[in-house]
Amino acid sequence: MNLIWSSLVAFGRFWYRFIVGDDWTVAVAVVAGLLVTAFLNARAIAAWWLVPILVVVMVTVSLGRSSRPTHVVREIKEANKQ
Repeated sequence: MNLIWSSLVAFGRFWYRFIVGDDWTVAVAVVAGLLVTAFLNARAIAAWWLVPILVVVMVTVSLGRSSRPTHVVREIKEANKQ
């Protein structure tokens, strides 16, 4: 029983790390985009274009955040503390 439980936990952790990865906001945005697309398609509105645009925007935002120099991030955090 312990082997089954540990295998299920490992499987869940793998998928969490694979889908969410380093930036959970991208995963949430993609899921939201898929839900909105499904909602619009259920009402016979063509929404195939929504997810590609959302992915491009989220990748741009994510790269912008990750490529910010660390000293700028540190200064922003210090300014927010005051």
